[in-house]
Amino acid sequence: MSIITLTSDMGIKDFYLASIKGTIYKALPDAKIVDISHHITPFDIAQAAFIIKNTYPDFPESTIHIISVDPEPSQNSKHLVILHKGQYFIGNDNGMFSLMFDEEPEQIWKLTPPPKLGSSSFPSKSVFVWAATLLAQGTRLEEIAERTDSVRMRVAFRPVVEADLIKGSIIFIDGYGNVITNIDKPLFESVQNGRKYKIFFRGERNGITKISESYNEVPPGEKLAIFGAGTFLEIAINKGVEGSGGGANKLFGLKLNDSIRIEFL
Repeated sequence: MSIITLTSDMGIKDFYLASIKGTIYKALPDAKIVDISHHITPFDIAQAAFIIKNTYPDFPESTIHIISVDPEPSQNSKHLVILHKGQYFIGNDNGMFSLMFDEEPEQIWKLTPPPKLGSSSFPSKSVFVWAATLLAQGTRLEEIAERTDSVRMRVAFRPVVEADLIKGSIIFIDGYGNVITNIDKPLFESVQNGRKYKIFFRGERNGITKISESYNEVPPGEKLAIFGAGTFLEIAINKGVEGSGGGANKLFGLKLNDSIRIEFL
């Protein structure tokens, strides 16, 4: 039985998530459901794409990902199944898929649900669960979808690179208050080329001059820079959670889309 993951902006307060799970279990009593996150900022497809991008490589082939963020189709979007690296991704073609992968998706399929399902105002429960449970039971893609050749594009903000400078931005803030930038390790190392550097951000005049290998390289409450689990540069406070000084976002007033600057000396 394939794993079915759920990612949404529904939270856990209302009945929506439980209703989706119940519908899956009704069709597949032995289903394996994994919750990735249900605290995506409402309609924030960039945040959803970032979380899925950093999660799906850890799942086995044949995993089915239901992504319920801005799920309703429109004149400019349609419901898709993406088959990429042996895994299935089900969601609305709202630009999210173009942010999710570093390369073109291997296969793109437009879902063709029964008319009654396609007219539902809760497509995550009807259309997405319909597709996911059929795929989990071995149904072939061509039986529930038709091939298409493109996804709706959304341009991701990319770092600005100069000879002695990388200027990036904050693209995610996690539950610890760590701020994650769009500067990844390969880009940093290619521009650094062995040189010393300083990392500057809002409220910091002196800069950070070392990228740590672990959070505990600095004392609790101290700031640090680190390439985190997703290989992107983070600014963090070691053990800086609520009740213990707060995370980097609160201590330095950092917000999504704020600039992060690395100067090479």
